[in-house]
Amino acid sequence: MSGGARPTVSVVIPARDDADELDRCLALLAGQSVSPLEVVVVDNASRDTTAQVARRWGAVVVPEPRRGIPAAAAAGYDAARGDVIARLDADSRPGPHWVRSVADAMGDPTLDAVTGTGTFTDLRHGGRLACRLYLGLYYACSRMALGHTALWGSSMAVRRTTWWAVRDVVERHDPEVHDDMDLAFALGPRRRVVHDRRLHVGVSARSLRAGRRRRLLRAWNTLRSNWAAAPPWDRWWDRWWHRLRGTRPRGY
Repeated sequence: MSGGARPTVSVVIPARDDADELDRCLALLAGQSVSPLEVVVVDNASRDTTAQVARRWGAVVVPEPRRGIPAAAAAGYDAARGDVIARLDADSRPGPHWVRSVADAMGDPTLDAVTGTGTFTDLRHGGRLACRLYLGLYYACSRMALGHTALWGSSMAVRRTTWWAVRDVVERHDPEVHDDMDLAFALGPRRRVVHDRRLHVGVSARSLRAGRRRRLLRAWNTLRSNWAAAPPWDRWWDRWWHRLRGTRPRGY
């Protein structure tokens, strides 16, 4: 990217046995006001028509036989060719200007990653409020653990050069890790990550309905493994020390 041009955006979607949800997501990506350079769907050992649906919409299909979102997401990021790697889940429902918003946000060359917000679309009442509370708690707790803004896998983006700088330290093998939080840990407190409300998506509330104990265990596993390398007090000290020295941009 040069001369202030809008960066190209690859959209990565890890999916396993999620053909119907993926079909709706890809339909919305086909109607974007700014088209992505490519859509990369990672077929994570699906037994349904996930791969066929992706090909029907013209997506690049990357097979990843190792089950688990960490392996699938990393495989998609590795395959992406755009200046920016954007991430959605199969049940994400991006608005018509989502890709444009990603490109506009990442047009700031000092930015390493951006993360968004959402609304639960399948709750009969209070979907926006419920998602606001859910994500508010996630972002607040994760910020204390990380020393900077977290990433939310249903709507986020990372600069491709940044991904390649950290790809060897992210977890790829353990499926019981939250891949978005793990990537945020890998980015560290010296890189610039911001929350941008323009990256708003609809998303299903299935994370609230099932597997809450498993999600908590995954969160603890992610924290435990990353804190072994850098506990939160070290991360916060690093953050403020470099800000005081003027070597770290504000706005994290």
